[in-house]
Amino acid sequence: MKQFFFVLFLLPAILFAQQTPDLIITNGRIVDGTGNSWYRADVGVKGNRIIAIKKGLAAQYPNAKTIDARNRVVSPGFIDVHAHIEGGVFERPTADNYIYDGVTSVVTGNCGGAADDIAVFLKKIDKTTTSINVATLAGHNTIRRLGMGLDNRKATPEEMKKMEALMLKAMEDGAVGLSTGLIYLPGMYSPTQEIVDLAKVAASKGGVYATHMRYEGTRVDEAINETLTIGREANIPVQISHFKVTGKNNWGRSTETLGMVEEARKQGYDVTIDQYPYTASSTNLAVTVPDWALEGGLDSLRVRLKNPEQRKKIIDGMAQALKAAKRKDYAYAVVANFSPDSSFNGKNISQINQGLGNKKKFINEANTILDMLARANAQMIYHTMNEKDLAHFMKYPFNMPAADGGVSNGKGMPHPRGYGTNARVLAKYVREEKLIGLEEAVRRMTSLPATKFNLKDRGLIMEGKFADILIFDENTIQDMSVYENPHQFTKGIEYVLVNGKLVINNGKHTGTRSGIALRGNQ
Repeated sequence: MKQFFFVLFLLPAILFAQQTPDLIITNGRIVDGTGNSWYRADVGVKGNRIIAIKKGLAAQYPNAKTIDARNRVVSPGFIDVHAHIEGGVFERPTADNYIYDGVTSVVTGNCGGAADDIAVFLKKIDKTTTSINVATLAGHNTIRRLGMGLDNRKATPEEMKKMEALMLKAMEDGAVGLSTGLIYLPGMYSPTQEIVDLAKVAASKGGVYATHMRYEGTRVDEAINETLTIGREANIPVQISHFKVTGKNNWGRSTETLGMVEEARKQGYDVTIDQYPYTASSTNLAVTVPDWALEGGLDSLRVRLKNPEQRKKIIDGMAQALKAAKRKDYAYAVVANFSPDSSFNGKNISQINQGLGNKKKFINEANTILDMLARANAQMIYHTMNEKDLAHFMKYPFNMPAADGGVSNGKGMPHPRGYGTNARVLAKYVREEKLIGLEEAVRRMTSLPATKFNLKDRGLIMEGKFADILIFDENTIQDMSVYENPHQFTKGIEYVLVNGKLVINNGKHTGTRSGIALRGNQ
């Protein structure tokens, strides 16, 4: 019997050994995603899988197509666990900004916002064919909207049952877990128990809980405690999205907040974080107004803005929020994209206010924001963080780089994280500052996210794994995207394979779309 199981264990390796590679990567230094030191070997690929890793493959199969890595790093494709690509990937399925940054797989549906129908979305990914692999979370805000609208109240028992059924269907349709965005409509109105109940459904199907927490500033400790409570009570792995502390009054609290995560892990709870390597965040303009003012959505807000008393109450709330953050104005808030007036793009609210002929006063800037919201919401960049806190988080071993971006259409002035997150980690924090090692950085971009989000056979250079592979020069890789000129692709990634097909060949996108939908129940 023991011999039988031994043969079964060896069978896949025997079958791979009998195959002839279609493609061989030779003369590279393999950083395999485990965190172990690089080593030299050839990598053989057949179809969509890695079938052999050993020295001398190129000589053994002289007729196979060969890529000479020229002493470059050969690593697994990067996995970005915090994406928002629901619309953009169908407009630009080549996903250039991700591919040029070495990203071969993403997890979308974050911050509580996902496709209404997970099955339809994933089928559309497969039908469209994309250059990247795509997994998705089920969005709590989406489920709450479908289950009970945008009301500021607790769900009724009947509504809760409906939401739980929607959550179960999403998991059965291929979602990898549940996400929340507790500063956004309508999740901001949800009690903790509601999220626990939905997380239990996700946990029953092997899912994770990823959260944009309720607070990331002064009350960030409360938000972390709520997140850990949800994880414990639902018995579900937890991923805290874009981990940060915002506002000058909170700078230096990274030791405290990360300490809470570390303590939870010591107690046996599966808690990990992700982070983008920039000191500015990006979200919409509506987050600057009080939560209550957003009940019912932007249309309801616009009705309130026409009422002088309601408008004054909203402005009073905005003033309190600025005071709590120890700010006097909105110079920290830069417009990334405002569709009614593109001349606002790249300017901060103070500049826009003065450009409209108003004096530099809080009341004028607040009214400028409300006047903009009366026309449309805007995508914003908020300069609110501290480099020392960022670096402290960067050193944490259970932290994954993640862009919190979408597929770029080349318009507006978006956050550079959407173009250069992984390259920035490798260039700034590995090569220049030596804050973390190369092998460790690659582990956090590959096997750590693959394991956390149950992406089967991804994230490692290993026989039998899918051939999502990068070849890059650790000495020249560089993020090129900057706030003033964001639409610039990463340099230094020379080859990208997605499921065994060349998507980047000698530094150029081939147009190949070999990505697939990654379903959580497979």
